[in-house]
Amino acid sequence: MKFVSTKNKIEAEAEEAIFSGTASDGGLFMPSVIPKIEPSAYNNTENFQLFSNKMLGVFFNETVLEDDLNEIVSEALNFEVIQRDLSKDQMPISLLELFHGPTAAFKDFGARFLAASMSKIIKKQANPKAVTILVATSGDTGSAVASAFHNRQGFNVVVLFPNGRVSPRQQHQLTCWGNNVVSVAINGEFDDCQRLTKEAFAQEGKFKNQTLCSANSINIGRLLPQATYYAWSSQRYFLKHGMQTSFIIPTGNLGNAFACFIAKEMGFPIENIVFATNANRTIPDFLETGFWQPRPTTPTLASAMDVGNPSNMERFFHVFDNPETLLDTLRAVSVTDEQITNQIRSEYLDNQILCCPHTATALHVYREFSNKEKKETHWCIVATAHPSKFEQTVEPIIGEEIAVPERLRALLELDSSFVTIDPELNQLIEAIASA
Repeated sequence: MKFVSTKNKIEAEAEEAIFSGTASDGGLFMPSVIPKIEPSAYNNTENFQLFSNKMLGVFFNETVLEDDLNEIVSEALNFEVIQRDLSKDQMPISLLELFHGPTAAFKDFGARFLAASMSKIIKKQANPKAVTILVATSGDTGSAVASAFHNRQGFNVVVLFPNGRVSPRQQHQLTCWGNNVVSVAINGEFDDCQRLTKEAFAQEGKFKNQTLCSANSINIGRLLPQATYYAWSSQRYFLKHGMQTSFIIPTGNLGNAFACFIAKEMGFPIENIVFATNANRTIPDFLETGFWQPRPTTPTLASAMDVGNPSNMERFFHVFDNPETLLDTLRAVSVTDEQITNQIRSEYLDNQILCCPHTATALHVYREFSNKEKKETHWCIVATAHPSKFEQTVEPIIGEEIAVPERLRALLELDSSFVTIDPELNQLIEAIASA
């Protein structure tokens, strides 16, 4: 499998696509083809790790990762994926819990796979250079990447996050690592962090003796493993109930959503994909008007989805040459902070479901469907993070304290440190050099 740029179709091997993050023409890497599979070939693969190894093999066969893929998957995806049935009154609905990894968010899947893959590739190089992983985060990405690369030989990590725009527990997770991880608070929004990251890659020569790599959702090495839980959960449900699955996905930068699209295109039993966004309406407005108009970020309760210029839309534009087909295929619903608040409260009181603000956006979208639409397919709500990461938002709404998972509690007990800068490239360079 080769990988191509969304811009000018520059072709690259797997290792170049993974380490470059973005192509030299400014595009994002895509598989040269999204391979079609026969779902029945996966019928006997109930174990998630074995399933993921088989599925990812079609992308990494005859690449530098082929011989190591089984070991990479076993190391990276070594935690539970739970699809919890919520069905009642003939309404087939599930909650796909993706927060059972080490940092209690779905970002653990891609970050851990990327770190394990990069480590294997470096070990095969004759004269490997030290690599600096540069990652912009609106919350969960940074902690997942920091955790995945922490103390890995040959890697340094620089995490950029918007100052005052993440929850206290999220910030602690971003800043508690030390050693090879540097945390930088940017006086601005997530889009400033993302812009600064892109500027750094464009002027990499200013970072002396450093090889920069991206670990954001734009990196194909993070995106592909995220497709596995959509394929696996839909396949398991189809075998049990004979129904295809439709997913409602909380989304900001669209990486997780595009991963689901990949699984659907491969041929797994996925029917509809609905994006749940917060008050940042770039995606819903585009689907309503046909005009792509990025805009400044609006802070919301679902902070990890506060993105005004979603990078992974580039991949959808690449796949759909005809804009009308794209508009007919995609569906997105914007959810306000008031609706998020009410949904968190009602899910807990009425359904005994504890959810984070991001998962609440998807639940709100589902609850607003008509009964007819709810019955037409199996709906699966994607739960992206553990609610205890957003205790200052969720606990006042439900009036109770949320139990913190042991893996998260251990991180919260560590000391934290970070530096604060304006969103200027020279300040970032200085912060990294003095770390």
